[in-house]
Amino acid sequence: MKIVYFGTPDFAVESLDAIMQSHHEVAAVVTVPDRQAGRGQKVVYSPVKQYALDHDLPLFQPEKLRDPQFLEQLKAFQADMFVVVAFRMLPEAVWNMPPHGTFNLHASLLPRYRGAAPINHAIINGDTMTGVTTFLLNHQIDEGKILLQAETPITPNDNAGTLHDRLAAMGRELVVKTLDGIEAGTLTPRPQEGTPTAAPKIFKDDCFIDFNRPARQVVDFIRGLSPYPAALLTFINPQGEKVLFKIFDAIAVEDPSGSPKTLICDEKKVLKIGVSDGFLQIISLQMSGKRKNSVEDFLRGNKLTDWKLG
Repeated sequence: MKIVYFGTPDFAVESLDAIMQSHHEVAAVVTVPDRQAGRGQKVVYSPVKQYALDHDLPLFQPEKLRDPQFLEQLKAFQADMFVVVAFRMLPEAVWNMPPHGTFNLHASLLPRYRGAAPINHAIINGDTMTGVTTFLLNHQIDEGKILLQAETPITPNDNAGTLHDRLAAMGRELVVKTLDGIEAGTLTPRPQEGTPTAAPKIFKDDCFIDFNRPARQVVDFIRGLSPYPAALLTFINPQGEKVLFKIFDAIAVEDPSGSPKTLICDEKKVLKIGVSDGFLQIISLQMSGKRKNSVEDFLRGNKLTDWKLG
């Protein structure tokens, strides 16, 4: 089948590459406009754009998806189907254009975790199972009929980064399997069943650790935000200045003597912070303006005995 592909981040590159390696044809790629980032405000391409350029694929970066000129350009490809992976909400004028419609790859087992951050929320909430879903687009976000799903366990060692990579690899297989099934006429879309849950976009203010929660929940929170955007906490140094830290890895320590925000610092290798039912032992962290470190390396060059939690 002839495909127009919509996507933006690294997660979407996997599925685009899988379609390119299949017998299906990628007629064009649509991604977000370039943005400026960093101190020098350099122009940054999306990973999907870079892939399209590297493979000489026709590329579109519309500011407005309802732009008449863009819609005419899409129609001209006479694609059989549109495929969307980690893009933005499409208007009906786009998703209803091809004869087979448009399907999306989502990084959860819908209807669980509809929204922008399903991988993060699945780990934060302590789930032990997740997966990927292909579904047909309709007027509502992540509510269309399901085409295919694939499951994978969430292990205690997973964080958002490892789970992202595993789901991206699973997604590339599911996208091609979905295209094959639609082409063969063997897939029957089915309504989503079960109680929907939300996975809203995560902002900086959402990333601060709540030390009044149990240690296991705090560890899951850190795992669910690691390595990006990363869980946050603030220390107050002896000069009374607030210093922001990113926390990437920690373990739960059961200890009835712990109380929220109690700070225990062994200058050689251990940094523990009290929570509601024990301690959170920090394994790796990054002080604002510095590089990421293990706790052992960090404590060799930094004394926290006179610091306190903000």
